Amino acid sequence: MLKPYPLQFQPEFKERVWGGRGLEQLGLTPPQGHIGEGWMIADHANGTTSVLNGALAGLGLDEIRTQYGQEWLGTKGVSEQGGRFPLLIKLLDCNDDLSVQVHPTDDYAGLPQGELGKTEMWYVMDAKPGAKIIYGLQEGVTRESLREALENGTVMDTLQQVPVEAGDTFFIPAGTVHALCAGVIVAEIQQNSDTTYRLYDYNRPGLDGKPRELHIEDSLNVTSYEGAGATTMKTSGTKPGEWLELARCPYFVVEKGVIAGDWSLNTTEDSFTVLVICEGSGSISWDDALEPIAYQAGQCFLLPANLGQYTLNGSATVLRSYLP
Repeated sequence: MLKPYPLQFQPEFKERVWGGRGLEQLGLTPPQGHIGEGWMIADHANGTTSVLNGALAGLGLDEIRTQYGQEWLGTKGVSEQGGRFPLLIKLLDCNDDLSVQVHPTDDYAGLPQGELGKTEMWYVMDAKPGAKIIYGLQEGVTRESLREALENGTVMDTLQQVPVEAGDTFFIPAGTVHALCAGVIVAEIQQNSDTTYRLYDYNRPGLDGKPRELHIEDSLNVTSYEGAGATTMKTSGTKPGEWLELARCPYFVVEKGVIAGDWSLNTTEDSFTVLVICEGSGSISWDDALEPIAYQAGQCFLLPANLGQYTLNGSATVLRSYLP
């Protein structure tokens, strides 16, 4: 019987008009071009990651889900309807502003066949001085006033702009109008969805030189004008050896931890654990390990639900994600 071990995947890189080369500073090796997204752990029609290490090297996450199911991914990690892996883990390099966008909930009638809604969270890994994001609407903006602003070119006046620095975290429930802006590198934990409705894109051309498609009616339909419960926090006070909860919703829990030495932890049978290494380096050891696996900033690991006891060693900042 194959014993569980921490899985590392080959990222799927995505070229985006707003992307750059910033993922290289995390030790990743994206292809040439404006690379905006590294899909680090993905099981989606638009990108599936394959295992890099150990006995399962070369297998896609979809194949692992099919072959090892609840034993490896947890009782909550595999749906009875044969659904995909529930989360999508990305690193984003925002060399330019992203489009102003909004995501639907699971029950939106306009969703593509088989697609989920998209609730997500961001952890800012790096931010240039003066960097900001767009995070929600100004007080009192309605569907009618938002449509009017789009028509007369004043949409930016309806949006809240928030300065950001490394360590900031943002929870973005479906229905929250948002956009990352130039100068940030972000870890994103989200529902396994690739559905984005663009509200505004600065009238710029896409990579093909043509204007990118906007989705005005869908955007107006799914926007939560009274607010969807978006929350933000500073995390610089995180103490070594303690988990700080950054986000909790029906789709995921995300916590931040600071490793200083050895930290002994456990997986549970109901969910896999995802680790995103934000800074620093060290190693992961576990009961059946012949030797530890080294980790460094920019790497992500999927710990199977049946891994059991494991130890994080080193000096690092990590995000831990699992199903609630």
